Parts: sequence; structure tokens; C-alpha cells
Amino acid sequence: MRNAKVWGLAAAVAGALAVSGASASDFYAGKTITQLIGSDAGGGYDTYGRVVARHLTKHIPGAPNIVSRNQPGAGSGTAAAALFNTAPKDGTWIGIVFPGIIIGPILDPKPQMLFDVTKFSYIGSADSGTRVCITFERSQTKTFEDAQKRKTIMGASAAGGSTRDYAYMLNHTAKTQFEVVSGYKGTADIFLALERGEVDGMCGLDWSSLKSQRGDWIKTKKLNIIVQTGIDPEPDLVALGVPDMWRYISAPADKAAAELIVSQQIFGRPFIAPPGIPEQALKTLREAFMKTMADPELLADAEKGRIDINPTSGEKVQDLVTRIFASPPETVARAKRIIQQ
Repeated sequence: MRNAKVWGLAAAVAGALAVSGASASDFYAGKTITQLIGSDAGGGYDTYGRVVARHLTKHIPGAPNIVSRNQPGAGSGTAAAALFNTAPKDGTWIGIVFPGIIIGPILDPKPQMLFDVTKFSYIGSADSGTRVCITFERSQTKTFEDAQKRKTIMGASAAGGSTRDYAYMLNHTAKTQFEVVSGYKGTADIFLALERGEVDGMCGLDWSSLKSQRGDWIKTKKLNIIVQTGIDPEPDLVALGVPDMWRYISAPADKAAAELIVSQQIFGRPFIAPPGIPEQALKTLREAFMKTMADPELLADAEKGRIDINPTSGEKVQDLVTRIFASPPETVARAKRIIQQ
């Protein structure tokens, strides 16, 4: 009897392992993945989400269909909250969100705890790019030095968005005189405001987004690119003579705080999944994502759409988020202060 039970248990375990092994290879067969894009249609994040989705399915065993839905609001907070709180945690829901929503809880003076960013399942980031401040051709502010001497009206989205936070960061650390007008839905609306003469420019705009959305403006010199912000200078912008922000920030405490803020650019286009999804599903998504980033067809699509691909693996993004949330309290306190009005 005892031997029969042992053999029976062994058979059951072997059967379970066999099913588990089979499901590892065809977990997504016949399924649909829903991708939430935490921005309005037509923006840089929308472009990345849809381009990546077109090719990601090829590299996921079972080739599931991927359906993309825009869910803007609260600087991608609406999409992030949906993924964290209501989306199925079975590996069939993913999203692309603003990096500001990930670093936001450590920087917001009164963060709304609708989700815990350290618990998201990070799939990877498609770009680790540089951001810029620009002004339109009609603006009297042509250089960063001009912005330090005169009031310059900058369009911005809501709190937590880089277009708002970076303008205030430079006001507090580099003595610019940006007057920030918040409330625009996204960069597409701010571009329209530039054309209408409502604002002079904007800050915190991803260089890759600028190239994809308004590459013609760069070629025809309709824009003044007055500064670049990032951990390291972007060679293309250096070649264009665009200075980097570290030239204008001297106080050590300000430098440390600014580094914390711009570290989010390392995961500039983050793809995430709800917390607690099956380990096999997360492993599959991460591997498929990195294969997609090296896919010649995706790279051709990216070049055609004028978007940059500088990928970071999900494991590295997860580790960076953990390290950011372990930053010294005094650096966090200063960073919070410099992105406020």
C-alpha cells in the first residue's frame, strides 16, 4: 500500500511537471495580450508601443495576438493603476508607461499610493535616451543662456510628467526663468501650442520623440534645441552643438538630486506587466522583448519611424528601480524640492 502511494505520488508529480513543461512552450498559444499605452495617440510612447507590439508577437512562443489600447491620464498613472489593481495577473496584460510614473512615488511630495512600482514585473525598456529643452523659431529665447536671462513660457503636461518636472528642475538648479504652463494632454498638444504661439517651448522632451514626431522641424531649423539632459551627453546632440545641463549646475547637492531625477531616462520606454504574474510568463516576455529589440525588421521599422532603440533588459530595469528607492534621504528630499514650482 505504501509503495503504491509513493509510486502514485511520483506519477502525479511527473505528470504535473510534464504539463508545466508543455505549458512553458505554448503558454500563449491561442491567447490575446492586451497592451495599455499610458499616453494619447500620436505621441512618442504610442509610437513605441505599437511598433514594438507588431514584432513582439513573433518572438513569443504561440504567437499571441497583441491588441493595443491608449489609456492616458495622470502621467500614465491611470494605465499603471489598471495594470496593478484590475488587470489579470496571468501574463496576458502588459503596458508601456512614462518613466516618471515609476520614479514618481519617490519624488512626489504627497504620492497617491494606487500602486507599488517596486512590485511591477518589468519586461524591459526600448530606449535609454536623452531629453531636450526646445523653443520655437519665433521665440526670443534661442539659447540656454537666453533662458537664464529672460522669462520663457514652456508648455507642460500634468505633475509627474517630464515636461513639467524638468522645466522646474532647471529653474531651481541652473537659474533658468521658465514660466511653466501645465495642463496639456501630451507633447502633440504642446507642439500645436508652439505653432499657435501660446508657448515658447517645452522641456523634458525625449530626443527620439522629437526626431520621430517633428523631424522636419529639426531639418528646417524651426526649433532651437537649447539644452540636453541625461546622465551622459548624446553624441548626435553634441555634434549639433547642444550643451548638456551639467555645464550649468554647480552645487553638489543639486547635481546629486538632478542625477536621481534623470536616472529614469535609463528606462526611457519601460514595458511592464502586473505584479505576481507567473514566473514562466515573465521569463517568456523578457526573452521575447530582447529578441524583438534585435529583430532586423523592428530595427528597420524603427528607422523608418525615426525612433531610437537602445534596449535595457527587464532584469536591469528591476534592479535599477530597487536601487533608486534606496537613495539617501537628503538626495530624495532635494530632488522633490527642485521639481516643484
